[in-house]
Amino acid sequence: MSKPIKVISWNLWHRGGALVGDLASLIEAEQPDLLLMQEAKRPLEALPQLVGGHFHWQEMQKRVYGLAFWSRHELGEGYSIPLPISPFPIRVPPRLAQILKLDGISIANVHLSHGQVLNRRQLKAIAEATHGPTVIIGDCNAVGPIALGGFAEVGPRNPTHKLKTRLDRCLIRDLHCTQARVLGRGPSDHHPIEVLLSRA
Repeated sequence: MSKPIKVISWNLWHRGGALVGDLASLIEAEQPDLLLMQEAKRPLEALPQLVGGHFHWQEMQKRVYGLAFWSRHELGEGYSIPLPISPFPIRVPPRLAQILKLDGISIANVHLSHGQVLNRRQLKAIAEATHGPTVIIGDCNAVGPIALGGFAEVGPRNPTHKLKTRLDRCLIRDLHCTQARVLGRGPSDHHPIEVLLSRA
């Protein structure tokens, strides 16, 4: 794939947020190469019946939702990597990153922890588990700037959540970002973010 790739990431909000019809409308309007989803539920597997393409849902331990991706390209199922967990006895279930490959680029779909030290440790784990051109994108639950060796934070700088915070981020290694923008929020509590990426 020689042309830039368009990637959209959206936390769908599992408590009555975006549904399969909302995703189909987004795909038809924006024509992404790849749509990454957080807080996605299994019924979204019906998406290819509406817009074609390929869909894969990744369960997250002890949760009713997981991570998912849709692409117009055949990418296989990808794989997942476990992320660092809180050392405290009372903690939320472990998180993971969904990893897939598109045109030789590693793409990590993430929904990270709220703890600001922990989510930075999770980002570092993803960086160390991947090599070469890499995208880390999704709901990072991050407050303030992110410093990750070898990566540039290129996602949109506008708020991405209804509470006017910028939780959804995009970090890249060995790639260029030529466009980054926040899209309309729709029924979710998060806005989708869209990036246009090309090889460095």
